[in-house]
Amino acid sequence: MGQDTMIWGETGKEMLRIPAGTFLFGAALEERELAEYWIDRTPVTNAEYQRFLNAVPGYPVPLAGEAWTQPYAWDAQGRTYPPDKADHPVVLVTWEDAAAYAAWARARLPREAEWEKAARGVDGRKYPWGAWDHERCNTAEAGLFATTPVGHYSPAGDSVYGCTDMAGNVWEWTATEDAVGRVVRGGSCVNDLLCARCAFRDWDLPDSGIRLYGFRVVVTLPA
Repeated sequence: MGQDTMIWGETGKEMLRIPAGTFLFGAALEERELAEYWIDRTPVTNAEYQRFLNAVPGYPVPLAGEAWTQPYAWDAQGRTYPPDKADHPVVLVTWEDAAAYAAWARARLPREAEWEKAARGVDGRKYPWGAWDHERCNTAEAGLFATTPVGHYSPAGDSVYGCTDMAGNVWEWTATEDAVGRVVRGGSCVNDLLCARCAFRDWDLPDSGIRLYGFRVVVTLPA
């Protein structure tokens, strides 16, 4: 591992360093200051989420709601993910599920400013790589309308820090509370390029897990 990457704790997952400093936040490009933190290179996958479930017996598995989510539902008896989706991002998880995983991993969910800086860097770019390019991410423009393995569009679709899948594939829960819910970022495979912008924000109720919601975690190391 280089000085900007590490393997973290319970997850054994690669994390990337986001250095301290200012960046341009939101559609208005407001200057924000953040301390250094580390973030998962990819969203949490089904296989990674299963390690959490194995360590916490009895914790409920992700289950389908609407009919179109059936391909993502886990086997409730065997507590296993769909066999063809080990390296796809886990979905159908609530904010509470994501927070529980983060606590088990000795980590936390990113605040939305942390998520956005990891996605867009410091220069206010619209998409992680710069100008829109439908071949660099899994949005509705790709025509798949289904998740892809994490990193499928890497490195072309990576952010300047090396984070993958921060535009499209699955929405990602953040720690930030807004209105009556929690902020989600990044858009998904069924949303268009507008939702995939680094500055685009939406929210949902923290107990909602019926949609293409996934997550990644962050850690802050002692100085």
